[in-house]
Amino acid sequence: MIKIAIASGKGGTGKTLVATNIFHTLVKKEIDTVLVDCDAEAPNAVAFFNTNLNRAVEVTQLVPVIDTNACTFCGKCHEYCNYNAIFFLPPMKIINVMEDLCHGCGACSIACKDEAITEKPVSLGVVNLYSNNGKPSLVEARMNIGVMSPVPVIKAAIKQSIDMTGIVILDSPPGTSCPFIQTVASADYVILVTEPTPFGFSDLQQSIETLKKINKPFGVIINRAGIGNNTVRDWLQENNISLLMEIPFKNEIARRYSIGELVSAEDLFFAEQLNTVVENIITQNGNSGH
Repeated sequence: MIKIAIASGKGGTGKTLVATNIFHTLVKKEIDTVLVDCDAEAPNAVAFFNTNLNRAVEVTQLVPVIDTNACTFCGKCHEYCNYNAIFFLPPMKIINVMEDLCHGCGACSIACKDEAITEKPVSLGVVNLYSNNGKPSLVEARMNIGVMSPVPVIKAAIKQSIDMTGIVILDSPPGTSCPFIQTVASADYVILVTEPTPFGFSDLQQSIETLKKINKPFGVIINRAGIGNNTVRDWLQENNISLLMEIPFKNEIARRYSIGELVSAEDLFFAEQLNTVVENIITQNGNSGH
């Protein structure tokens, strides 16, 4: 198994376009492939395929419940909480857990010596497992509205792919914050999708800096090539960074994507380019057996 994350420094660069079309291309070649939509705040990869929902796995987190009858209002739980999730007014003897801020670390339970804290499960989201053409091959992370962080849901979705065979494509959340880190940390290789614009270039540089710090191999795909200038391409060459592929700016590609169609289903040259990118990545990572 090899995990390839498709990521970007900003939203709207074409990350899901690349992830879904790579998945489709490999499946058409009868290569065991799993697509994991890790963009838990706005998952949309499923929309491009005819799928059946096999099962849904709820993702929960244990949060504290404070028994005010047993509580001595010592304030230790409030003091130990790094996330300010426990509201405490000593003079009024008021103490409450703000569940939306809680990270489920359990520090408050350890701090309490009066056995006034128990825990209850709270739903964070769900991991949906779909079959594509009768075979389980698509995993979707979907967080609940109002949840502070999608990281636990993303982690649970990636875990569901462990028992599946073949190549795993991780459609990463945009940006370079915790959700991005959680996704790319489990990948063997990262494909960064960018666009030849000042914003795209700036966010690409931030993404590359982050991946270098966590020692992840990566390459770059430039989407919408032709709308800007050669700044991104020249910078990649100057810094010896692999340019894996360029996707030209075409109305037809945008049209197909906007109505939920896969470009690689009709454009065989595009499909073969994506296949070559994956083959080269596998060869570089010493997984030529896939």
